[in-house]
Amino acid sequence: MLGFAGAGVTRFFSLPRGSGRRERTAGAGWARFVVRRRVPVLLGGIVLLGAVALPALDIRLGLPGGGSKPPSNTQRKAYDLLSVGFGPGFNGALLIVADGAPTTADAQPIATALAKVPDVERATVATASHDVAVIQVIADTGPNDAATAVLVDRIRAERTAIEAGTGARILVGGATASDIDVSAKLSGALPQFLIVVIGLALLLLTFAFRTILVPLTSILGFLLSVAAAFGAQVAIFQWGWGAHLLAVTPGETVSFLPILMLAIIFGLSSDYEVFVVSRIHEDYSAHRDARAAVIRGTGQSARVVTSAALIMFTIFLSFMLTNDPTVKAIGFSFAIGVLLDAFVVRLTLVPAAMAIIGAHIWYHPHWFARHIPDPDIEGRHLETLIDTEDARHTPAAACTSASARRWPGSRRASRSRLCCGGCRRSSSTRRRRAWSTSRA
Repeated sequence: MLGFAGAGVTRFFSLPRGSGRRERTAGAGWARFVVRRRVPVLLGGIVLLGAVALPALDIRLGLPGGGSKPPSNTQRKAYDLLSVGFGPGFNGALLIVADGAPTTADAQPIATALAKVPDVERATVATASHDVAVIQVIADTGPNDAATAVLVDRIRAERTAIEAGTGARILVGGATASDIDVSAKLSGALPQFLIVVIGLALLLLTFAFRTILVPLTSILGFLLSVAAAFGAQVAIFQWGWGAHLLAVTPGETVSFLPILMLAIIFGLSSDYEVFVVSRIHEDYSAHRDARAAVIRGTGQSARVVTSAALIMFTIFLSFMLTNDPTVKAIGFSFAIGVLLDAFVVRLTLVPAAMAIIGAHIWYHPHWFARHIPDPDIEGRHLETLIDTEDARHTPAAACTSASARRWPGSRRASRSRLCCGGCRRSSSTRRRRAWSTSRA
């Protein structure tokens, strides 16, 4: 579509100015401020994200139940009535299966032993049939309380003592125990998943920019933004800071939220990183001025990153219009994560760090260059080959003048490749040769 539109598409936006002219956009002004105050900006941004991330140290994973619903919800009303009438543990009773207890009388010693376990309110035999008995255990605490998870672990740890003398084998089950197990499993898989995400980011960004410092700064920024998003989520949805403003009931963090958030924020942050750093790299390759390249590259990519981030922020924020607390927590976490990563990390901390490091950010040893292929994302090698071929095949004067009349002041006028069929054919042949050489 852009090929059909041609040069007319430039009427809808302003082209980047030359290296000697001062950009007057808001993004360019912000880039100049960041580079000029790079040290305090970098330290201030890290302190800000670190402070927001502190509540994440108290994150508690779980699956939401009736107690996390809004007070006007009928499920929440039923939950509250059962808690008042029968105790908070009645909403999440543990089901103990006794394999090898054919009758209720055979299962009663097990129920008696379970009733003596700390934090157990009562234990009763519900039914027995086909050599299997089911015992209902009511805890002193609710299904989403941390003490209930401790109770499940304690019953499993003391299983031998509870089974003693009965000849039966007990297993802990029920919806509450299943939710606790799922949360523990997802929490245990989180470190491995994080290692995979960081490894992929390191490989892809190293291949794209052929330097190790750019991927490291990107990964550190990603970890900061994700930690800050977790901290904000815990502060509001778990601690209850400002929860009344969002009409949410404080509770545990949804157990599958960390894995989802790591995946989504990783993908978006990698996009924003490539937008900013590739433009800085392109400018640095052309002018070899590291700090000026940071200013121009950040200024020219700020509009793209801002637009992309605001689109995703709006989409995620719209999730909070629902009454479901799980959807609200997911939408808020994603929205704050995108906002912090795009504006605090990619448009502030990364340019500040690159301005401090300077040209060394692009350094790589010779052995590194031999083992890492050059994808030539900016097309520098291809442009060099095309310019070399054009210099060897200068068009005729008649064609040059015709092209100059048709496209005054353009690259087409200077190279004059589209003014006649012969020039088009020769230009196409040279481009194919240059492309084949660059790919080889």
